[in-house]
Amino acid sequence: MGFELSVEEVEAFTTELARLREEHRDLDSAIDALERVGAINQIQVQRLKKRKLYLKDRIAQIEDALTPDIIA
Repeated sequence: MGFELSVEEVEAFTTELARLREEHRDLDSAIDALERVGAINQIQVQRLKKRKLYLKDRIAQIEDALTPDIIA
């Protein structure tokens, strides 16, 4: 007895997942660029890293929701 997502929920999760992955990649690039130029504002870098970590966690949650549970 498992919890199944509707087609609309799967589409919404898939769309959100793509958006979150893109934002995660963008933040990764921004953080790399700031670190390469020796960013003076370390608080800004830390905020970006925290946001990136939040996105990573949210991506994992959505992937878990989209992956069916398989009972072995």
